[in-house]
Amino acid sequence: FWLKGSKTSQHTFASHLHPPLVFFTMINARKKILKEKAVQPTDLELEVAKALFDIEVSPSSDIKADVRDVLICKAEDMEVKNRIALVVHVPFKAWKSVKKIQGRLIRELEKKFNKKHVVFVAKRTMMDKNTVKNGLKFRPRNRTLTSVHESILEDVVAPSTIVGKRTRISVDGSKLLKVFLDPKDKDKENMESKLATFSAVYKKLTTKDAHFSFGDE
Repeated sequence: FWLKGSKTSQHTFASHLHPPLVFFTMINARKKILKEKAVQPTDLELEVAKALFDIEVSPSSDIKADVRDVLICKAEDMEVKNRIALVVHVPFKAWKSVKKIQGRLIRELEKKFNKKHVVFVAKRTMMDKNTVKNGLKFRPRNRTLTSVHESILEDVVAPSTIVGKRTRISVDGSKLLKVFLDPKDKDKENMESKLATFSAVYKKLTTKDAHFSFGDE
């Protein structure tokens, strides 16, 4: 079914592979993309899937066993000042596998997608206040808007951890969330250079403004 995608898309994805490996690689990479029926993956999503499959079959990778359980449902590029951030959305059922190796997986993908900051985010379902009307007696806390946005915040900054948060309200009523990350992570994984990326990605995913810094600042 997925081979019905455009010839251009397939060619872009596979043009650098040796012919005998093209079909095998495309099939296995495509298995790592979970989409709605009849929805074709984008070129970028195929590239991410192939990068994950490459890690999975690499003899030298120490996370290949865990990567086997990693799936994606969406991948998108976001502009962040003078850089592009690659945001990879993961089905919630596969999020546990990603969290286990998130820091190392980000490192591996950033090597493959040169100069891009890689961010993994779980796909979560929100329920509005009308849930009771739809037959449920209560709305699970982890499905509320506030809870989902808090989880997205934690996803975006990984593998760093949040040690504090404060909301600043301006005279005009606008809000700015100040997020403090663990100072121990400041010199790890180029974390300091990613602060602007965290702000831009969080804003795009939640429409909320946030400023990120380390706890000692």
